[in-house]
Amino acid sequence: MAQHITVREYDPAWREKYEREKALIADILQENLAAVYHIGSTAVPGLAAKPVIDIMAAVKSLEGADGAAKKFEAAGYEYLGEFGIAGRRYLRKGGDERTHQIHIFRADDTLNLERHLAFRDYLRAHEDTREEYARLKKALAEKFPRDIDGYCEGKDAFVRRVQALALSCYDGSWNRLYLAARAVQGKRTLSATVEAGSVAAALLTQKGNVYTGVCIDTACSLGMCAERAAVAAMVTHGESAIEKLAAVMPDGSVGMPCGACRELLAQLGDNAGDIRILRDLDTGASVTLRSLLPSWWRERK
Repeated sequence: MAQHITVREYDPAWREKYEREKALIADILQENLAAVYHIGSTAVPGLAAKPVIDIMAAVKSLEGADGAAKKFEAAGYEYLGEFGIAGRRYLRKGGDERTHQIHIFRADDTLNLERHLAFRDYLRAHEDTREEYARLKKALAEKFPRDIDGYCEGKDAFVRRVQALALSCYDGSWNRLYLAARAVQGKRTLSATVEAGSVAAALLTQKGNVYTGVCIDTACSLGMCAERAAVAAMVTHGESAIEKLAAVMPDGSVGMPCGACRELLAQLGDNAGDIRILRDLDTGASVTLRSLLPSWWRERK
């Protein structure tokens, strides 16, 4: 029997279902995983959608993902390889009543990663386009209740148009910083008293360059945070003006700089208070360094 196509009003439970599947994917892919994203219509609050949780994973190695195929299959997924898109691994679960699908790309496959994220973010930000898409999908679901090809072909022109528009105004710098930090993250034991790499950071300079660093933890508290390691790499290359910074914790979440890192960042220049620090990768929410250092001593008059 062909896949059953239904379009339902937005359900907040879709986010919860994504979070559960995200944890499963992280458990399966382990160190090969760079990032997981909720994409597609179920990732857009207020948008009617097929109740299929679309997930995108960025990995260090597609071969490593292939090696985890049996684990995905044990979790109920069909592992279908590229399935028509070069450089992708496609997985689906639920049979004719599809519940989840996963698109896996290499972490450096910027084109494929950003086209999905740009489309999602544009729909989140533009209510009129979101409503237009919902009307189109509802009409197509009524016309093609058992014809996924007809349903997808009916959306194609809309998706291509909006995707091109979304990419033209998409700023992928937060995601690139996050992935740059994840690329260098990884626990290393340097000696009996020194470990490094559990936290990583990446910063974007005003010249457009990216510098990374990892934490160094010592038994006698003489280590260095990842943010300061990234600053040191930047200064070594002759720069000092930062535009954005992202720090990634051991569990893959983003975190705020500690007090010592905030103080160092603030003293890098008169405009250092404008440095933006990532607070949430999914939404791109950020805060300024100035907001983390109210009534900073250097600004007193």
